[in-house]
Amino acid sequence: MESALIYCPYCGEAIEILVDDSVDGQTYVEDCQVCCRPIVLSVTLDEDGVPEVRTAREDDA
Repeated sequence: MESALIYCPYCGEAIEILVDDSVDGQTYVEDCQVCCRPIVLSVTLDEDGVPEVRTAREDDA
């Protein structure tokens, strides 16, 4: 597991999450720790195996 800093697409707060860096190409939903709204997380690994996380609102995904 690796930590990543994301910004909630609803409230804009910075949130630190744990990302499973053993699997490439993941998409899952995690609730914002501040406003409790569902954030769609899309995780890919770069060529060095470092996770890149994209966020979206659940209604935009």
